Amino acid sequence: MLPLSHWNSAARSTITGIFTDIDDTLTSEGAIMPDALRALADLKAAGLVVIPITGRPIGWCEPFMAASPGAAWPVDAMVAENGAVAFVPGPGHSPLQPLTKLYQQDTATRRANQARMRDIAALVAAKVPGVDLSRDSAGRETDIAFDYAEFARHTPDTVQKVLAVLQQAGMQTTVSSIHIHGCFGDFNKWQGANWIVRELLGRDLAQELDRWVFVGDSGNDQAMFEHFTHSVGVANIARFVPQLQHLPRYVTQGERGAGFAEVARAILADR
Repeated sequence: MLPLSHWNSAARSTITGIFTDIDDTLTSEGAIMPDALRALADLKAAGLVVIPITGRPIGWCEPFMAASPGAAWPVDAMVAENGAVAFVPGPGHSPLQPLTKLYQQDTATRRANQARMRDIAALVAAKVPGVDLSRDSAGRETDIAFDYAEFARHTPDTVQKVLAVLQQAGMQTTVSSIHIHGCFGDFNKWQGANWIVRELLGRDLAQELDRWVFVGDSGNDQAMFEHFTHSVGVANIARFVPQLQHLPRYVTQGERGAGFAEVARAILADR
């Protein structure tokens, strides 16, 4: 990983869109940091497309998208559950233009998977005692998540035991900075990013990667680090580096929201 200062101005000047993780990239202790919120607004005001993409559930995301004008996050969409579902806001966040929820799976598939996931949650409880579903699980529709570092504190060995149960059940798995995720479907943030760019903009993300940047901090961001021409880790990614196969090209000096704001300033410096 190179210091963010190595990201040259010619490359930065072509950026027209930004994807960003949320937990521990925009937030600290679950709350968005003021400098990160200002950075989102500055990027939007400059005409960039801004899309948070997270392992959090779609229900958790709704308040940030459906707040009153001026209170909602200044973003073009919010992709949840590691790419499986998204909210797209109405123009101006008007109550006459409600949020649109987009899914990659049809209703019948989601319902069948939800029943399977309830059984798997019980299986994890039996095989790995002490591991609980994440507290935000009530808002999840397409995946299952277990808390290992948000309110709980579980060892890497315990994380691996949970992953083994999920994988043996045929689930695709990822690990964020706080949760262990499992889903039925080919979902990850890279796949979700391609999907939402098609749905929202009618364009092919893979054909314009030189105009996008991704900012993240942990294991479930690896697919984005692997594919994006411009990728940045906020400084707190350091604690995950030994476990990552794919690292971002650049790293900020600041952690969490301060690091994200650093990226925004770099993008906007020459505009």
